[in-house]
Amino acid sequence: MRIGEIAALVGVTPRAVRHYHQSGLLPEPPRRANGYREYGVRDAVLLARIRRLTELGLGLDEVRDVLAGDEGRGLVEVLQELADDLARQEAVLRERRERLAVLLAEARAGHLPADGPVSPEFAALLAGLGELPASPMAAKDREVLALLDAVVPAEDRARLMETLRGTASSAHEVYALFDALEDAAPDDPRVEGAARVLAGCLPDAAGAGLPERAVGGRLPGALLADAVFADLFPAQEAALRLAIRIVQERQEGAS
Repeated sequence: MRIGEIAALVGVTPRAVRHYHQSGLLPEPPRRANGYREYGVRDAVLLARIRRLTELGLGLDEVRDVLAGDEGRGLVEVLQELADDLARQEAVLRERRERLAVLLAEARAGHLPADGPVSPEFAALLAGLGELPASPMAAKDREVLALLDAVVPAEDRARLMETLRGTASSAHEVYALFDALEDAAPDDPRVEGAARVLAGCLPDAAGAGLPERAVGGRLPGALLADAVFADLFPAQEAALRLAIRIVQERQEGAS
């Protein structure tokens, strides 16, 4: 048989046969005088076995292990490993479908935020904020919160979001003060006022969340701090830095 004939007989493509040759799974058969490969029944049996194993989900290295009985694992061991791996994948898919079902139900009920899906903790925080005003600072704040929700480890996220929920009642006042600083200079007298209002509604634990400055990216949270500060107008940045410093000093004085 030529390559097209054995490929058609076994149910694979000639390209797959050549790939198995290159991978060392299927030995090269003898060639005719005209240079064409000449395949026999033994080649077809081996090719069919390779096809069946790959259809089961085995990678080429695993197929090679099965075919090379003197190189390690046998068929039973490899198939058991494959079965265990499929069971793990099924468990992951089941968990994802359960989470998706909850999100889908929330979306259909109109309870899922536009920038969802989000964690339940972030959803609770957004619910506490209520209807946000048409405020540029409110939009920026929501983006930062969404970023925190995505990057903070799950074990810390609940504590962080619960801490921030305590600031929800003062959020609208803070947004208005910071919006008013868009065109202001960093030394504008309103900077200190906005900073003190923000610091007054932030818990002491928030002082460690963002460093006042990033030094070569070495401080914890420095990349996040840089991203937040870069998105603010100069006076807003000055007010935020001052608020963080006030909270940190307050925390140090209490310790």
